[in-house]
Amino acid sequence: MTEVPSNQRKPDPCSFVIFGVTGDLTHRLVIPALYNLAATGLLPGKFCVVGVARKGTSNDDLRDSLMKGLREFATRPVDDAIAKRLLECVTSIAADPREPSSFDEMREQLEKLEAARATGGSRLFYLATPPGAFAPISRELGRTGMLQQKNDAWRRLVIEKPFGTDLASAKALNDELLKIVDEHQIYRIDHYLGKETVQNILVLRFANGMFEPIWNRNHIDHVQITVDEKLGVGHRGSFYDSTGALRDMVPNHLFQLLSLVAMEPPARFDAHTVRSEKAEVLAAIQPQRESDALVNSVRGQYQGGKIGDTVIEDYCKTGDVKPGSTTETYVALKLAIDNWRWAGVPFYLRTGKALGIKRTEVAIKFKQAPFTMFSCTPVEALAENYLVIGVEPTEGIALQFNTKVPGPSIRIDGVEMKFRYKDYFKAEPSTGYETLIYDCMIGDNILFQRADSVEAGWQAVQPFLDAWKKAGGKGLERYKAGSEGPAGAEELLKRDGRSWRKLG
Repeated sequence: MTEVPSNQRKPDPCSFVIFGVTGDLTHRLVIPALYNLAATGLLPGKFCVVGVARKGTSNDDLRDSLMKGLREFATRPVDDAIAKRLLECVTSIAADPREPSSFDEMREQLEKLEAARATGGSRLFYLATPPGAFAPISRELGRTGMLQQKNDAWRRLVIEKPFGTDLASAKALNDELLKIVDEHQIYRIDHYLGKETVQNILVLRFANGMFEPIWNRNHIDHVQITVDEKLGVGHRGSFYDSTGALRDMVPNHLFQLLSLVAMEPPARFDAHTVRSEKAEVLAAIQPQRESDALVNSVRGQYQGGKIGDTVIEDYCKTGDVKPGSTTETYVALKLAIDNWRWAGVPFYLRTGKALGIKRTEVAIKFKQAPFTMFSCTPVEALAENYLVIGVEPTEGIALQFNTKVPGPSIRIDGVEMKFRYKDYFKAEPSTGYETLIYDCMIGDNILFQRADSVEAGWQAVQPFLDAWKKAGGKGLERYKAGSEGPAGAEELLKRDGRSWRKLG
């Protein structure tokens, strides 16, 4: 095990309690992230993992299953000694919120385990479960006192997305949770915020004097936020058909990117101040009437096609998808922010499944320079000026600008300067969850959504949900798998005299 980095402290001793321990999320992301933290010396010295499932399993069977998952999904070579130390502290407990007595038994088992492991009573409850289980599990944890903080022992609740399915359900979930725990104990986790480039947006903006002075309506023409995926729905047909691209991606992933790009400079770099600025800019997204929501949105559904060597079947032929489904697998939105900084600057958001390339990026398009002084030269048009923040698959920042082509005459061409993380920093591959889990354990919730931020996000997308529901299948476009999406998405920008950055 390596030494703890000098600028990071080890978390307090604690119990890491995972509900849904037998599920895909735990095996693919949570345990590999804990392993990476262990490998870098960032787990507590006194630590235990408690795996909770509705149907009990033996400690050995659970450990074997988690080890198998770790070997399959680890982001770096697995050191057997580190993996063994991590998994030796795993204990299996059975609990089902439909059987309240099982939570009373769980409390007793957890207290005995904490005493044996000398973890001090601090607990992190990680709900890696379907959303429908969030409230029932939290209620039982509250009823049995397992979430009650006492003495120096903290109790924290980690909840995966989605945080509701619309504005009403998000408010109901927040109200339910806040009856059980205080806001500062809730960690609404979004794995996008664990990505280095996403966190770097704050540093890029506020630690460089060259950017913040021009980060406003006087210099920026528009902003594009893109989250494209090559994969189809796969085996998630039942979940996806009841959710769709808008609910699945926009109020969380895309709005997290938007809030970091558009927020005002925080007075201090602390959780309360940063989260307040993020919530405020989401609340400033201009409300849309349902008629405007139809004009300012495009929704599509993929048809069969080929991406590389992979054949993608029609969405409606996917297992567990209803025949004739009108669920969107692609969405593009035009939004406006009602504040001084962004008045008149459109924000274009798009995300979809089964597209030609996997890409997540934020593109800041700057206003064109006057062309007058070049009117007597062979130059017909100036290249567009973009600052592009790449999140995946390539993490980095690119700046596009114009320069003179070498030679005796004035010829201008667009060029690009690129910064890539892998070229400058030797960072180990990660799941994206390491930073988030570590922050949960040290009590830093700067990267986690607050209730008001969640509700502001749903407030902004609710008009689109309502308008689409009334429209039914009308307006749902089809696009071929492996393409750039529906034609209407291009038209959304074309009518404003703009265009999307091309794939690739």
